[in-house]
Amino acid sequence: MNNIAKTTLKSFGLMLIFTAILGGIYPTITSLLLEGFAKPQSIGSLIKAKDGSILGSSLIGQNFEEPKYLWGRLSATSTPYDAAASSGSNLGVNNPVLLENAKARIQNLKKYKNDESAKIPVDLVTASGSGLDPEISPSAAYYQIPRIAKARGIDEASVKAIIDKSTKKRTLNLLGESRVNVLKVNLRLDGKID
Repeated sequence: MNNIAKTTLKSFGLMLIFTAILGGIYPTITSLLLEGFAKPQSIGSLIKAKDGSILGSSLIGQNFEEPKYLWGRLSATSTPYDAAASSGSNLGVNNPVLLENAKARIQNLKKYKNDESAKIPVDLVTASGSGLDPEISPSAAYYQIPRIAKARGIDEASVKAIIDKSTKKRTLNLLGESRVNVLKVNLRLDGKID
């Protein structure tokens, strides 16, 4: 057997070994580990109603426009929060479209706000990188409390308590920022989850 044939045979053998390891063994082990240690995350972090029906995922934002709901970040997708069309907006800070979108959202927020001097949090007027952000900052959620309470005819303290229940703190009190899951707040406001 000449050198070319030996090299080809060795290469083919290594390809089979790595195909078995990386295409079969490794995915099987990681899938089993995820099933055992992170089952909710491995199936999409689904949120279920009290009756067991699936209401959505805590990882993908949903479009809420009614005054009685907490509003999330602007979606950069053509149909709001369409996961199949996820991509960045790629709009620079001087882009007129970005400025128009922000001005429109500011006008919409101000028509429901009694306190004109309140500063609007930036995450309520800008889109996220993916256009599917499920979370906003606590300050963005608190900014919306008067509108939600008025639209639902409930006291502001009740809305704040629901927002606080749906707030995740910084990971290990060190990484990231506190954040509020918009879908969880709205489902709690509707009484669909505890």
